[in-house]
This record gives sequence, structure tokens and C-alpha cells, in this order.
Amino acid sequence: MNTPVPDDGLLFRKPSAKDGYPLHELVAASPPLDPNSAYCNLLQCTHFADTAVAVLQDDQLVGFVSGYLLPNQPSTLFVWQVVIAEQARGKGLAKRMLKHLLARPACQGVRHLETTITPDNKPSWGLFRSLARDLDTQLHSRVHFERDAHFGGQHDDEHLLTLGPFNVVGDTQNDFQSRAENSGSGPGD
Repeated sequence: MNTPVPDDGLLFRKPSAKDGYPLHELVAASPPLDPNSAYCNLLQCTHFADTAVAVLQDDQLVGFVSGYLLPNQPSTLFVWQVVIAEQARGKGLAKRMLKHLLARPACQGVRHLETTITPDNKPSWGLFRSLARDLDTQLHSRVHFERDAHFGGQHDDEHLLTLGPFNVVGDTQNDFQSRAENSGSGPGD
């Protein structure tokens, strides 16, 4: 599903293999995000294309969300990574990408969203709190992966955030997509 280019010149679409290496470079240029191998990024853009969003401006990748439906809980979308190019930050793009993703046919049955975030990642905490408000749902968090037990002391704790339940089925895809494209940017967006 490609979304027509709005006034801000952004094109929202499913990724393809040609987005894999630009994604790899975008993540590398966006510390403190954890980098993946270029091969992993290719898999995100192909195997998980139905649950990922690539955003282009002037044919340049400026935003990307990767996620997947949990194998044993297909009503839960796990958001793996959200990345935005420096020049596209502060404009509400992250939330617009998530809403675009939730409006996709592949996410029709999604009622919960999960992600993991380190305690000091204030922009991500703000993003998911804002999304929970927009979806009129609860946000819960707990430590999921511990610094010492799971990362050998080399990475901060990762907190599991769970949003839901929510329901976007009552909205037509176009209505939900329109709200996603036109939602304002505020703190944490």
C-alpha cells in the first residue's frame, strides 16, 4: 500500500529489498539505535515487508518502522525498530508511520502493540505514550531483558511496553489512514 505524497512530500510504502542497504545506513547514522547487519535489514525489508513502513522524501529513505506479528499471538504487533533521518525528526513522523502500519491489511486483527525501550530513551517513551493516548488505550511497562542477565552487562535494561487493547476495525482504513497522515506533532511525536 503506497500512500499518496502529501504536502510535505513524504511517500509511505511497504519496503522492498532495495531499501535494505539504505536502512542499514540510516540506522548507522542514528545512534544510539542498535545496528543490525545489512542482511538483517534486507530481511526486515522483505520477509517482514507487510509489517514495516518505509518513508521516502525525494527518493531518499527518511523513516522506517519494522515490526512483526508475534507468532503465538497474531493479534499483537511487535515494533522492532523505529528510525528517522535527522532532517525529518520533530515532525510527528514516527507516530504517523505507526498509524500507517496499524491501518494496513496485515494488521487488521491487531489489538495490542509491544516494543522494548531502554529507560533513558525519552523520545521513544514519549512516542508510545502519545500513541496510547491517540488509540485511547492503556500502556504498561516492565523490565523484559536485564542488563546483566541477558546482555552480559553490555547493554541497558530493555523495558517491554504493551499498548492495548485497542480497536481500529471500527474505522475504515481510509479514515484511520487520514487521521494518521494528518495527526499533529507534539511532545513525543
